[in-house]
Amino acid sequence: MGAKAKKALKKNLRKASSSTPQKKEAVDFLPLEGGPGLQLPVEKPTEDISKVVYIGRIPHGFYEKEMEGFFRQFGVIKRLRIARNKKSEIRFASTGCESGLYETGKSKHYGFIEFEDPGVAKVVAETMNNYLLYEHLLQVHLVPPERIHPKLWRGFNIRYKPLDWVKVERKQHDKERTLEERKKLVDKIVKRDEKRRKRIEAAGIDYECPEIVGNIEPLPKKIRFE
Repeated sequence: MGAKAKKALKKNLRKASSSTPQKKEAVDFLPLEGGPGLQLPVEKPTEDISKVVYIGRIPHGFYEKEMEGFFRQFGVIKRLRIARNKKSEIRFASTGCESGLYETGKSKHYGFIEFEDPGVAKVVAETMNNYLLYEHLLQVHLVPPERIHPKLWRGFNIRYKPLDWVKVERKQHDKERTLEERKKLVDKIVKRDEKRRKRIEAAGIDYECPEIVGNIEPLPKKIRFE
């Protein structure tokens, strides 16, 4: 094939390619004034990543101060809260006193941490879930924003104050009792003393226990001088 034939072939190929109809790209809308069609910009779906992390199975002794010091290594902590009992029933079997409700503030073994960066919260949830701490497997999960209760962070900055057990015992010991309550208290003390005497005798120890004297008679009324 000569040079002229090659040129003619290339010319025919160009004409064929230009004559073939090109496919038009799909457009979102056509302007009213005319002209080429326009496409809307493609928006990527934004991920709503939560900053709040739920922590369950918190062991005894791992409280706000310890938890804040431990999780601070991942990032800046905005808020932290451990769920605690407001009131618990306490029984005083040793003193023979009635049970009562007291604000113990004991941990419910779960809590929440809010980080400033949502990426940090995601890393914490992925790395700390099923982490063994004090023989407890921590349960760590992200809390979706729609599941965060509006009262979740109420009182998060209130630090735990331990209950004064000496004050509670003193209050129970010094309270006024009726004649029947005093009699029950003395009967329990006498029964406990009899069991102790039997254990001493069974051990072969020669010991004479002092007698327990319980004054269960009503106290004399005060004389009022007019």
